[in-house]
Amino acid sequence: MSTPRKFSKVLIANRGEIAVRVMRACRELGIRTVAVYSDADRVALHVRYADEAYFIGPSPSSESYLRMDKILEVAKRSGAEAIHPGYGFLSENATFARVCRDAGVVFIGPPEEAITAMGEKTAARRVAVAAGVPVVPGALHVLADHAAILGEATRIGYPLMLKAAAGGGGKGLRLVHKPEELEASVQRARSEAKSAFGDDSLYIERAILKPRHIEIQVLADTHGNAVHLFERECSIQRRHQKIIEESPSPFVTPELRERMGSLAVALVKKVGYVNAGTLEFLVDENREPYFLEMNTRLQVEHPITEMVTGVDLVKMQIRIAQGEALPFAQKDLTQRGHAIECRVCAEDPETNFIPNPGRIESLRVPGGPGVRDDSGVYEGFEVSMFYDPMISKLVVHAETREAAIARMLRAVSEYEVTGIKTTLPFFDRALRDRRFIEGDFDTGFVSRLQAEKDERVRPTEIAMAVAAVVAYRARRRTPVASGSETSSSSLWWRLGHRDSVTRL
Repeated sequence: MSTPRKFSKVLIANRGEIAVRVMRACRELGIRTVAVYSDADRVALHVRYADEAYFIGPSPSSESYLRMDKILEVAKRSGAEAIHPGYGFLSENATFARVCRDAGVVFIGPPEEAITAMGEKTAARRVAVAAGVPVVPGALHVLADHAAILGEATRIGYPLMLKAAAGGGGKGLRLVHKPEELEASVQRARSEAKSAFGDDSLYIERAILKPRHIEIQVLADTHGNAVHLFERECSIQRRHQKIIEESPSPFVTPELRERMGSLAVALVKKVGYVNAGTLEFLVDENREPYFLEMNTRLQVEHPITEMVTGVDLVKMQIRIAQGEALPFAQKDLTQRGHAIECRVCAEDPETNFIPNPGRIESLRVPGGPGVRDDSGVYEGFEVSMFYDPMISKLVVHAETREAAIARMLRAVSEYEVTGIKTTLPFFDRALRDRRFIEGDFDTGFVSRLQAEKDERVRPTEIAMAVAAVVAYRARRRTPVASGSETSSSSLWWRLGHRDSVTRL
């Protein structure tokens, strides 16, 4: 049990919308914030919003956001008592948690031992098996070389999933249908995992066809308390990465919710987990859950849990790291209404969601009752090719699922971005699809929806659409008048710049 202490300054070892999200929570708690940034992020929103900002290296994440030494040097120089890692980058790196501790800086997340036990995917599977929690059949250890991967693939059979042992978010994940696809898939998965997490370790699971992807949010403190905050439906995915999430799940029954929540809390207590985490399950058509992995960090989709429970998960992370006890018990938590999140990404849905980096020429964000937009960009911002293409998370909350869908459609129709292509048109189509409205979907929903659209599009329609885009962009090239609200000088101050950007 740790003695409560209050932080006066926190370094956010991340970028984009999640860095801004953490800074907002810190500001409400009266905590000053420190940003770090790369070459590509010199004028990023998180840099402008922070109380202090420090340059840490070139644009590639391996030379900046993954550099533990540079981040800890900034923490020491700035006087930050704690580091919040956000998600991705170093958020699930046990070594980083350890070096923070050794440097006398609080890591706002689980301890090194818990990350090792649950953050590494095969270790988490072994813990689950020992606890009697059902897991997807597959390897319980990292597969060291191609011979081991081939042997395990032969034992499990096809189709199978290649997975990165050190990370999540769909990185290093490949579905392999037959043996001749295995070698190339292994190479791509290793390369992607190495780039995203600094670790190319892989393992294999049997592929469960047409599953639902359901996850359970948990919180645990240093006083022995642990709770779950119910489920999130995360089955709408493209390239194995979530794109639409909602809570509650239209598929989960009260009995299944209770069962999965109890399993999640039992696993958390078994490993002595502390702070926020998420246990992911694949649920088959018979509503049988299989533990998939644990994300030992804050999830991208955490806002929908916040909306239906009224709990600010980022503030809870900080308070737990300060040594405070959870202010509620399981019986105090309820789900109220329905929330949906759409990840607005700089991607082109017409070309299989290929990233579409570039300058945001104009931006209008939706508002009104029950609408929240967690963003890391602004008008005039250059979306970089070096990082994840997500530019914001559009979230709505309403009393019922039907009302939430209608509200999201309204919000999507209000959201305008020019200069880059985004996933907004896809959301409009997906949310109107009968299967989504009825809750009748699985992890293959996006690929089927895209395939059906491709079959309906004719060459003449494609030519007309291209011509319309060219004409529209030509009209948009009119320069912005001086004195406009979008001028750089007025934008700088509206974004809350603190005039304290420092180079390291």
